[in-house]
Amino acid sequence: MNLEQYIYYTNKDFLDYEFYSEGPKGRIKKIVHYQKINEHPLVYNLAFGDLNDLNGKIDDAINTNNGDSEKVLATVAATTVDFMNKYPNAYVYAAGSTLSRTRRYQMGILKIWNEIHHNFEVYGLLDESWHLFKAGVNFEAFLVKRK
Repeated sequence: MNLEQYIYYTNKDFLDYEFYSEGPKGRIKKIVHYQKINEHPLVYNLAFGDLNDLNGKIDDAINTNNGDSEKVLATVAATTVDFMNKYPNAYVYAAGSTLSRTRRYQMGILKIWNEIHHNFEVYGLLDESWHLFKAGVNFEAFLVKRK
C-alpha cells in the first residue's frame, strides 16, 4: 500500500500485532488481534483498539483522537495483508464496534480499493447475507480473502 503507516510488530503465530499511534494525545499503544471464529471455512475475527493498561485487553470503544486515523487504519490494513500472507486460505471478518466505525472501515477500503481488489476478494454483510463489496452500499461488516 502506498499510504503512510506505522511500523508494527507481531508474534510468531502472526495473530497479535502492536504499534504505537503518535500525535497530540501522546504515544498510544494499539493492538490488532486475529482470533479464529470458524474452522470450515477458516474465518478469523479482526479485533482492534487501544491497549487498556489496567486489564491488558483491547479497548475498541475508546476514541483516541490522536490526529492520525488514516495512518492507523493503513497500519491495520497492512497487518491484515501480513496475516493473510501467513494464512492465505483464511477469511478475515471485520466490523466496527459502532456503525460509524464500520462506516469508517468502509471508507478505508474504498481509499485503497485500486490496490487491493486485484489480490483480495472483499465482501460486505447486508441484511444477513454476503455481497461482493461495492461503493455506495453501507455494509454492516466485511469479509476479506486472498484470491
